[in-house]
Amino acid sequence: MSENKDNKMEKIISLCKRRGFIYQGSEIYGGLAGTWDYGPLGVALKKNIENIWWRMFVDSREDMYGIDAAILMNPNVWRSSGHVDSFSDPLVEDKKTKKRYRADHLLEEAGINPAGMSIEEMSAEIVRAGVKSPDGNELGGVQNFKMMFETKIGAYDDAEAAGENVSYLRPETAGGIFVNFKNVVDSFHPKLPFGIAQIGKAFRNEIAPRDFIFRVRELEQMEVEYFVRPENWEEHFEKWRKDMWNYVEAIGLPRDLVHELEVPEEDRAHYSKRTIDFEFDYPFGRKELYGLAYRGDYDLTKHKEGSGSKIDYVDSDSGEKILPHVIEPSLGVGRTILAVLTSAYTEDELDGEPRSFLKLAPSVAPIKVAVFPLLKNKPELLKKAREIYEMIRKEIPQIMFDTNGNIGKRYRRQDEIGTPVCVTVDFETIEFDGADQDAEVTVRDRDTGKQERVKVGEILSHLKNQLK
Repeated sequence: MSENKDNKMEKIISLCKRRGFIYQGSEIYGGLAGTWDYGPLGVALKKNIENIWWRMFVDSREDMYGIDAAILMNPNVWRSSGHVDSFSDPLVEDKKTKKRYRADHLLEEAGINPAGMSIEEMSAEIVRAGVKSPDGNELGGVQNFKMMFETKIGAYDDAEAAGENVSYLRPETAGGIFVNFKNVVDSFHPKLPFGIAQIGKAFRNEIAPRDFIFRVRELEQMEVEYFVRPENWEEHFEKWRKDMWNYVEAIGLPRDLVHELEVPEEDRAHYSKRTIDFEFDYPFGRKELYGLAYRGDYDLTKHKEGSGSKIDYVDSDSGEKILPHVIEPSLGVGRTILAVLTSAYTEDELDGEPRSFLKLAPSVAPIKVAVFPLLKNKPELLKKAREIYEMIRKEIPQIMFDTNGNIGKRYRRQDEIGTPVCVTVDFETIEFDGADQDAEVTVRDRDTGKQERVKVGEILSHLKNQLK
């Protein structure tokens, strides 16, 4: 990573903590690697991103059903899906410091593509290329490191009994969707094609969490499993590809920073006939943002075999019994937030002074409008500003009333958190001798700093137009 890109990430991380977007998890106790807490503005940003996804992919469609499955599941779910045996990352240890690293990451940083390599091949390549640890020391052999968090369920008295009570924190949200396939079909009798959607937590015991909220141990996913007839998968795959691009646009990500990568056959999961990775140009490099995969009938077949349940789909018209195939659009919430923040972070000069601000799309901005009195020590200004604030809040609830510091500092603070529009009540507003609705306030645009006078009676329509 170049010095400038390093510096940009440092500035974004600092802004996130300073302004209440994202804090280090358990910070007052020294933190816990790979965990992050969302502050008030971070929660608002996250909810906006999730709500746009839910509205586009669920609420606006007749063929979608939402669920919220439990995080803890019967461990046989993960045995059937193959996670217990194969959900692992390649681990390698520094022989001197005993620090552990992802072997594939060290190979990538050495300019070697580890895609498709076995554990043995990675070990041989590390030796052949002389790859060292970040501390410059020799590395040991590569091993498989199981990534699922194991926990215990219920009461137990000894190790043997505890072994029978093993469960796992789910490593992905898809499992909860597949095991509820039959429930949704029995409850709603949907016609093919149809989808089941979920936003939820997943947990992965990452060897080396890094890059802020990009690679973490506790993450959130927005996923759809879309069930189709086998002969129609390509048609629906293409529709979902376009829908994912529409979502990229809806949350304000620049299209030129998002790239499709057609995953070659040797790098795809064995059950996948096609996978596209949507990659994003983060400050630390081009990395995976979203995934779109055709999973065939692998998952339903495995859960049918593992559970012994009759989960076939029966066509109500023809009586045909089939296991549908699956298209899976999978989107990470944290990676989306990081992409939004890094693409929105802007430095420029305004009124002869440097400033940094978040050029967020109004659709995701945690605060849409800020209202303030020109001076906070004038009761008449405060009263009128409060009236206008309450009027706007009924229509635009993501709003802030700000009296901290002088007007210039308030503008800069609102710019930094990405607020698109500020409304200021001044003496001309309260001294106007006509109808209250004809009194004017100052409306300021975040991106340009341009200010204009708008009548109180027209302020709502003006703001809604600016926030489109």
